[in-house]
Amino acid sequence: MGSSLSNLTESGGPGLGDIPESCVACVFLYLTPPEICNLARLNRAFRGAASSDSVWESKLPPNYQDLLDKFPPERHLNLSKKDIFALLSRSVPFDDGTKEAWLDRVTGGICMSISAKSMLITGIEDRRYWNWIPTEESRFHVVAYLHQIWWFEVDGSVKFRLPAGVYSLSFRLHLGKFSKRLGRRVCNFEHVHGWDLKPVRFDLSTSDGQQASCECCLDGDPEKDDANGNNRRGCWIEYQVGDFIVTNSDTETEIRFSMKQIDCTHSKGGLCVDSVSIIPSNLRQKRKLF
Repeated sequence: MGSSLSNLTESGGPGLGDIPESCVACVFLYLTPPEICNLARLNRAFRGAASSDSVWESKLPPNYQDLLDKFPPERHLNLSKKDIFALLSRSVPFDDGTKEAWLDRVTGGICMSISAKSMLITGIEDRRYWNWIPTEESRFHVVAYLHQIWWFEVDGSVKFRLPAGVYSLSFRLHLGKFSKRLGRRVCNFEHVHGWDLKPVRFDLSTSDGQQASCECCLDGDPEKDDANGNNRRGCWIEYQVGDFIVTNSDTETEIRFSMKQIDCTHSKGGLCVDSVSIIPSNLRQKRKLF
């Protein structure tokens, strides 16, 4: 295709620069934002079409104004639709910075992350059991670290007006306490115990009655990888809870989620809880996170 475009431009006949901007804009409606930005380099007509509000309006979700309203008005007044897309592609914090939403740069789908700071965690105020670890490995710059506890339970929820579609929810967890030593990442597994004896139960439910759940042992033989090729100790793993469907984008959907291991016959510890993510299911499949 590259050679064909080059021949068309260099021949004596009509070239790419002769294509009307309105026609280019119609083609751009079917392309992804990265493809549009790449083609904008070709000539003036393509650059003009790549800045068209009508093109970028089609890439924004129907409720993009909800995200814009979380910014101070001066941040988005008089912005073009292209600049609004760029602004919303970066994280939009809300609920005192404990939750973030953003647009996927390729599909324009809304993604969301909920910090452990916004969740109800059994015993979180008692430093004998839990403490907060500052880290650059979390988009919220802090994770909850469990030393040891008998009754383990984490609950959270979020309300948001999501565009219609199928969404996937997962917990981001890490076995072992990580830190940096002499500029290198190191992990301490001293407190890791109890996660191989009984599974953790993950649940999600929505305000319109949808439910999903699964069970998983977080730890096993530390010398063996899990089914996805990840060693369960010393790295972040996303544990998918399930999918839910949004059919009405005009109303808020409340999503409730939890993880628990409340068998008090044994203690468990050495776990970092970072966040819960909610993303369109097709994105999870494309990124092959699991």
